[in-house]
Amino acid sequence: MYENKKQKLATVKIYYLRLWKNVFFGLATLIFCLSIGIWGYSFTVPEFDFYDSLLNASMILSGMGPIIDQNIVLSKSAKVFASLYALFSGIAFISTIGILIAPIAHRFFHKLHVEEPDTE
Repeated sequence: MYENKKQKLATVKIYYLRLWKNVFFGLATLIFCLSIGIWGYSFTVPEFDFYDSLLNASMILSGMGPIIDQNIVLSKSAKVFASLYALFSGIAFISTIGILIAPIAHRFFHKLHVEEPDTE
């Protein structure tokens, strides 16, 4: 997918295409992970409507932690889901950041290793 250090640096057009492709893939990954959280909270906590499930899934996915009303008693299955989703979200969020940064880091390091032609 990317050029190696012996090849020329990709054109700006190819670079931006890679960047947009990774942004699209990263957003698709986040939407998929958020959908898992929304579905899981809606299924395991009957008191949660779509918006409560969205809020809690978003907060866990971003690493901020859940927002659960103190009056709601969570079932064991809801607690297990929330724990597993929090672990999954931490890995998914960090992986998505890696996906977004990959073309930028590759271009930076590739540019450092490109040999300049002799001008003499």
